[in-house]
Amino acid sequence: MKKTLFLLICCLTTISYSQTVRKYSNEFLNIGVDAAALGMSNAVVSHTQDVNSGYWNPAGLMHIKDKQFALMHANYFANIAQYDYAGFAIPIDDRSAVGISLIRFGVDDILNTTQLIDSEGNIDYNRISLFSTADYGLTVSYARSLPIDGLNYGVNARVIRRIIGDFANSWGFGFDLGIQYISDDEDWKFGLMLRDITTTYNTWTIDQEKYKAIADAIPGENQELPETSEITLPKAQLGMSKKWIIRYDYSLLAAANLNMQFAQTNDIISTSTVSIDPALGLEFGYLDLVYLRGGVGNFQQITQIDNSKKVSFQPNIGLGFKYRGIQVDYALTDLGDQSAALYSNIFSLKVDWELFRRF
Repeated sequence: MKKTLFLLICCLTTISYSQTVRKYSNEFLNIGVDAAALGMSNAVVSHTQDVNSGYWNPAGLMHIKDKQFALMHANYFANIAQYDYAGFAIPIDDRSAVGISLIRFGVDDILNTTQLIDSEGNIDYNRISLFSTADYGLTVSYARSLPIDGLNYGVNARVIRRIIGDFANSWGFGFDLGIQYISDDEDWKFGLMLRDITTTYNTWTIDQEKYKAIADAIPGENQELPETSEITLPKAQLGMSKKWIIRYDYSLLAAANLNMQFAQTNDIISTSTVSIDPALGLEFGYLDLVYLRGGVGNFQQITQIDNSKKVSFQPNIGLGFKYRGIQVDYALTDLGDQSAALYSNIFSLKVDWELFRRF
């Protein structure tokens, strides 16, 4: 049955430790968007300045001059999971801008084998059905400039919808706050992104009869209904970047992030109060036309069999091409460290209407 019963149980188990604050909740929102950013290991909080800023730092929306939209698609776990993103942004006036984006992470056509064996113990393959599990995040962003030159802020309001077939579903709500500062000479850029700043609250609705059928399918399985709410703690990302122009035609952008969670995790810097995962990214550009990117991040302490610690990390690389308002980017990345997960090929598209008007 291709372990489909196990997959189904895993899906429902994600709800079982709700109510208490969880270190890992709504994790699909932490993957990232835009192949250009992923190629730099997500170290873009300080210099993001396009439609994708709605995800990375909404304050960056202040730099768009005209309508922009973006698309991205990626496959994870040997094409089992599909990850899609779409974003749109537009300036309101010289001091404000808005954007909207949608993320979907889903696994479709999972075999439901909970009814495979009938009440008399007979196997009936006609009793197998299909279901999907999907997570959705809809974000509305607003950015505005402050009276201090170079200082902008942005706010995200997010609605989360999570569905596990007709077994369970949830609604969630949360807010983000972002700040960016650009020096007078525009050489140095700084950014702060506070995610789930009010905490994000998810409320689940579970079909009790179907949950009981799943629990009864495995002897000794817990029969108690999981808690129906979960809370996502705030996270913070602090970034800085600098860009050099080399002989007019070439550019080099260096960026760094400190990704902070207010809980003890396996990050390389970990305390009971805060855990910090650094990320570094580089982008080499030619004529604002072709880009080569690289980055390293996701530094984790892995406990070995002999209880010793090993530091793992995730390297990423990427390419980009920009011409007449159309930008196509590619990144080779993964969801884990350099040895634990398969690498994924990610493509994204961005269209800027302002550049179209130049021709």
